Amino acid sequence: MRPLIGSWKVRMIGQGGRRYRLFENGETVLVCGGIGAEVARRATEAVIREVSPVRVISVGFAGALDGSLRVGHVLEPRTVINAADGARTEIGSGEGILVSSATVAGKEQKARLGRAYGASAVDMEAAAVAQGAQARGVEFGALKAISDAADFNLPEIGRFVADNGTFRSVRFACHVALRPWLWRTTMALARNSSKASRALCGAIVSYIDRETHGCQTLSDEPLVST
Repeated sequence: MRPLIGSWKVRMIGQGGRRYRLFENGETVLVCGGIGAEVARRATEAVIREVSPVRVISVGFAGALDGSLRVGHVLEPRTVINAADGARTEIGSGEGILVSSATVAGKEQKARLGRAYGASAVDMEAAAVAQGAQARGVEFGALKAISDAADFNLPEIGRFVADNGTFRSVRFACHVALRPWLWRTTMALARNSSKASRALCGAIVSYIDRETHGCQTLSDEPLVST
């Protein structure tokens, strides 16, 4: 989110023993919840209690399940499915299906998820954010930038995600440094993530502009949550 929030105001909020940096810009706020469903759910609860938003938007990276989707493509799904229990969230706008998986999906798992759900992309957080928003009567939306193509096999990164959803980048770098066969894949992932980040931030700006002009009579704050 760094390309987006450079000039935004920031303050700290607390929820359930965890503190979050809340970025604010006009009628939009953003909080980085972290990697995984549980931390996304907790961040959603925290920000809903703090600002009482009109809408929560789950934004972040996703892996392509559709071979035609390339890195940097931004998906605004119409349907979000939780692979853990099959729960579906119909957004009412957008196109395609996003499925949320409990783990980082490698190449083979992407193929299975695509066949099972007819989904275009896979992430880890959107379904949890959707369910958290719905439980509190808040509108939900999603924007996901493709950071890895359908045939890209991600390195094993799940064990480098801390319980609070942060990525242990130093440990991962040390792990990769000792395994030369991972260098090419890791460098490609870094390039892809940078491209996806820029595309996502641009899409968020466009989304906010579109929704703000369409909701001028609403006084509460819309919300971007990651």
